[in-house]
Amino acid sequence: MSAPTVTTYDAALAKYEPVLGLETHIELGTASKMFCGCRTEFGADPNTQVCPVCLGLPGSLPVTNRAAIEGIIKIGLALNCDIVEWCRFARKNYFYPDMPKDYQISQYDEPLCVDGYLEVEVEGDTYRVEIERVHMEEDTGKSLHVGGSTGRIHGADYSLVDYNRAGIPLVEIVTRPIPATGDKAPLVARAYVTELRELVRALGVSDVRMEQGSLRCDVNVSLMPRGAAEWGTRTETKNVNSLRSVERAVRSEIERQAGVLDAGGKIVQETRHFHEDTGTTTSGRSKEEAQDYRYFPEPDLVPMAPSREWVDELRAALPELPAARRRRVQGEWGLSDLELRDVVNAGALDLIEETIAAGADAGAARKWWMNELSRRATALGVELAELPITPVQVARVQAMVAAGELNDKLARQAFEGVLAGEGEPDDVVAARGLKVVSDDGALGAIVDQVIADNAAVADKVRGGKVAAAGALVGAVMKASRGQADAGRARALILEKLGVS
Repeated sequence: MSAPTVTTYDAALAKYEPVLGLETHIELGTASKMFCGCRTEFGADPNTQVCPVCLGLPGSLPVTNRAAIEGIIKIGLALNCDIVEWCRFARKNYFYPDMPKDYQISQYDEPLCVDGYLEVEVEGDTYRVEIERVHMEEDTGKSLHVGGSTGRIHGADYSLVDYNRAGIPLVEIVTRPIPATGDKAPLVARAYVTELRELVRALGVSDVRMEQGSLRCDVNVSLMPRGAAEWGTRTETKNVNSLRSVERAVRSEIERQAGVLDAGGKIVQETRHFHEDTGTTTSGRSKEEAQDYRYFPEPDLVPMAPSREWVDELRAALPELPAARRRRVQGEWGLSDLELRDVVNAGALDLIEETIAAGADAGAARKWWMNELSRRATALGVELAELPITPVQVARVQAMVAAGELNDKLARQAFEGVLAGEGEPDDVVAARGLKVVSDDGALGAIVDQVIADNAAVADKVRGGKVAAAGALVGAVMKASRGQADAGRARALILEKLGVS
């Protein structure tokens, strides 16, 4: 039987209502692992950060990492969750090569944080994503499949396993089903993961770098016919590792599932893999139910009972969270909703705020990052924060503009030099000879030459057509390679032509 034709996105949304669910895994940035003292540095040589505990060797016993528990409580509080007064770990049993113990220490029916929410904005609408649970577990190792063209186990010649990641503290954040998103479902999913990433980064408990796997998202999608009372069968697309891919995975599953349903087929509850090159998903394995994991309480760890005093201390120490920060800077910088959205989408919020802290005014800081530097980042195909220039350097260039030492044209050349690795802004300005010419001696000589070369225009100015002086100012700017002080040049032109 041939595969059903994939339905277009608009056609799918005309017949079906999507329901989302997102499971996000976040590696905490603790110095040691969840249940042992092994280090957690990313990129270390394979199997150099392991010990009997995280390898699951006989006779080894786990000990809970207090810093990791503190990290998950902070996340739970920031997500408006209730922090339970008593919970415990469980063993989640399954076999996979990167699971050295053949079970994972996790939490099952007694998670640490429950009943929260996170609000996100998409195209002017606010969506409240309900959080069912936030629980702690240990990460698995990493399999490397060698040979073949896909990097997956199918078609590989052999596989290698690196257990350095096994046992790193892992927080799982599980949403409740998210209905009523309509055609914005992919955008809502992306907005949620984006906001969650910013929130966790603000807490300082993880670097949440999706490209390194410290933030991974499983995307659940189901469809139900419009007007139906029951939700459809869901699929779970595993380990989606970029914000763009979260959006694309939702869209792809909506189109694929609609095609299956339109052809009279049934959706199979399964895990699926997302392919970056095609933007589509393929089948992985049938989805296990809870009973398949044979959960039971972890016998080697005592239950956790975080005191109310400790939780209150952590609550009081929470930093300013992203939503509150955006409201603050919007008021301080005088931004419209659209301008704020552009700043956030460009990844410029931190850069602008740090530039202001270095001495620039808000308007100038935003102008340089959102215009000149954003243009250069786009041309280079990099994120704004990846440009080889710092907020302090941007603030220094702006300080020279404010002091009249540079105009905007010269400032752009200064930025060009800094980005090219020519040194600090002052070094670039000195080496390139960029400073504005404003002293009457040097500027007066240029003005005299321009008047002599443009006698007809000069006569018009003498005759009372003061607006014609603009042409002479332009000629001065050209002759000085943009370095003349335009205001002083105009004043000298009028003075030399006897016009008050």
